[in-house]
Amino acid sequence: MRSVRKKPFTLVGAVDGLFLAEGKGFETACVPGLDLTFEGIPGDAHSGATRRSGGREPWYPRRTEIRNERQISVVSHMELAEIAKGLGIDRLAPEWIGANIAIAGIERLSSLPARTLLFFEGGATIKIDGDNAPCRKSGRAVAAHVEGRADIERTFSREARHRRGLVGWVEKPGRVALGESVEIRVPEQWIYE
Repeated sequence: MRSVRKKPFTLVGAVDGLFLAEGKGFETACVPGLDLTFEGIPGDAHSGATRRSGGREPWYPRRTEIRNERQISVVSHMELAEIAKGLGIDRLAPEWIGANIAIAGIERLSSLPARTLLFFEGGATIKIDGDNAPCRKSGRAVAAHVEGRADIERTFSREARHRRGLVGWVEKPGRVALGESVEIRVPEQWIYE
């Protein structure tokens, strides 16, 4: 076994979509700005310092209380367009899959590693936990928007793999506004092989 070092670097993108899932619903709706707190987005379905474990954490009994590293979902319209093409549909809206922030200008956004920091122009910072693995729940939500395509519930996971975006938590509270810039700091990485 060996490890390979990758030096840190910085990218710059722009916020081109902001979304909120009010109440218990999975899907989000467009908003002009988001106020981020240590709990995530107040009023959003994914806010909170902790959450209940599920299928993504098979090492815990379901519904075990754990740290909420999934407060925020970040996507790229470019990657969503690739998923839509693979599914054979005209478009895939960020709102359908519960996204909170869409960022433009970053190629392969979903490939950014854990510990990447998103510094928003307005002062907020999000720390990335990792890629947002696609699930049948999001596939079901997409299928509900495409008439006659119930098959999407199952095929979405395959087409969206490594393109579904990222999840993270609020490291520094602040406001995020539509159109503002975001500096993305990718940390030094030691790839264990």
